[in-house]
Amino acid sequence: MRKHFSIAIDGPAGAGKSTVAKAVAKALGAVYLDTGAMYRTMGLYMSDNGITGPERIASASAKPEVQVRFIGDAQHMVLDGTDVTDRIHTPEASLMASKVSAVPAVRERMVALQREIAQGQSVVMDGRDIGTYVLPDATLKIYLTASCEVRAERRHRQLVAAGKDEPYEKVLSEIVERDFNDAHRAVSPMRQADDAVRMDTSDMTEEQVVEAIVERAKAAIAA
Repeated sequence: MRKHFSIAIDGPAGAGKSTVAKAVAKALGAVYLDTGAMYRTMGLYMSDNGITGPERIASASAKPEVQVRFIGDAQHMVLDGTDVTDRIHTPEASLMASKVSAVPAVRERMVALQREIAQGQSVVMDGRDIGTYVLPDATLKIYLTASCEVRAERRHRQLVAAGKDEPYEKVLSEIVERDFNDAHRAVSPMRQADDAVRMDTSDMTEEQVVEAIVERAKAAIAA
């Protein structure tokens, strides 16, 4: 039995990675590390300080103090000593997160912090390049995907539930565009790791997906 283990869950937008990763972490008694929240925090810093453009963002990337704290089952983001967890889920923060994550200097700093966190405890992480770059030696790697249409339907339902009735066609178009951008970005493009288990969840329930991953994880941890 390993002292610490790491589960990497990658895949395209709308595949349900975060929801599944949280459930898997809970089932395995591990920490779920929301890497997206880390980039949102960096994006918030840049936004608050009026820093735009790749070059300026790169120059400022070492300035903010970014910390991840776990309080109970909740992950809190601390920026320069202030808890900003409630501020990083605005549309503005999301937009800036996308911009800063494309800057190599920011990614290098965030990846170093993610690896540091993974060294001291068992973790489950999800993203686009966890298994290929962040945790290349992860105990188990999963590539979670589904058809564009299914992912768009899921996202559309979420928006409707949140009171934002965006046309399905627009949501589908955004999913397709994001897939292309994620797969063709210059820094750590989205791709399936050679040793990852591919899971198409188009015809699976969330419970079935979680159960399948937990079963594989337990086998990998015990190996």
